[in-house]
Amino acid sequence: MTEEPLKTLDDLVAVMAALRTPGTGCPWDLEQTFESIAPYTIEEAYEVADAIAKADLGHLKEELGDLLLQVVYHARMAEEAQAFALPDVVDAITRKMIRRHPHVFGDEAARSAPVAKGFWERIKAEERRRKGSSHGPASMLADVPIGLPALTRAVKLQGKAAKAGFDWPSLGPVFDKLREEMTELEAVAVPADPRGASGDPPTAPPDAVAEELGDMLFVVANVARHLELDPEDCLRRANAKFERRFAHIERRLAESGRTAEQSDLAEMDRYWDEAKALERREQDG
Repeated sequence: MTEEPLKTLDDLVAVMAALRTPGTGCPWDLEQTFESIAPYTIEEAYEVADAIAKADLGHLKEELGDLLLQVVYHARMAEEAQAFALPDVVDAITRKMIRRHPHVFGDEAARSAPVAKGFWERIKAEERRRKGSSHGPASMLADVPIGLPALTRAVKLQGKAAKAGFDWPSLGPVFDKLREEMTELEAVAVPADPRGASGDPPTAPPDAVAEELGDMLFVVANVARHLELDPEDCLRRANAKFERRFAHIERRLAESGRTAEQSDLAEMDRYWDEAKALERREQDG
C-alpha cells in the first residue's frame, strides 16, 4: 500500500479557490473580507509564537499551516479584486530579501564588504524614500505596523525616533518621566474628595484617565527598551506568575472545601504570600 503523496502549495491555493467560488464554495468563506479575516491572521501568528514558546514542534507544524492559510486567503481575495495574486506576494518578498542582503546576493564587491552596523536600517530607509517619492515624504515611523501589540509597537516607535536622536541619554530621566506620569494618572484617577471611599470612581472624564494611563504605559515601554527587554515577554512572565500563585490560593482553599468566592482578601493574601515563599525556597534549591 503506497502512501498518499504530500499536498503542495498549489493544492492549498486550489482548495482556497474552490472555497471562494460562488455557487459551489463555502458560504462562510465567500462572505469573508480582508477586515473580517485580519483578526484570525493575528490570532494564528500568536498561536505560532505559543507553539515556539512551548517547544512543541508538532504543534508548530500545524500552526504554521494555519498561518500559511491566512496568506493564501488574503492573496485569493486580492486576486478576486484584481489587485494582486499569490505569485506577486512571493515575488515581492523574494525581491525584498535579495535587496536587503547584498552581502549574500550582491556582486563580488558587495559580498566581500564587511556588514557595517546599521546597514539594514539604511536599506529600509532608502525603500521608504522611494515609496514616499510619489506620495510626499514618508515618515520614518510609517512602517511600524498599527496592528502590533501596543507595548511592542511603542518600543518600535521609540526605537525609530531614538535613531534620529529623539531619546533620553540614560535610564534615569526615563524613571523621572515614569514618576511624573504616575503622579498625573493619580491626579485624575483618585477621587478629589479625600473623604471619599477608596472604591469611588474617578471624578475626571474617562477619556482623561485613559490618556494618562496610556502615557504611563508608553513610558513603561520606554523603560523596557532602555533595559533591552521585551515588555510583552516581561508581562507574559508576570501573567504566568500570577496564574501560578492564584492556583496555589485555589488549591489551599479547596483543602477546606471552599472556592475563592467563599474566601476573603485577607485569607487569599496569606496564601499568596505562602506561594511566594514556596517559590523562593524552590529557587534557592
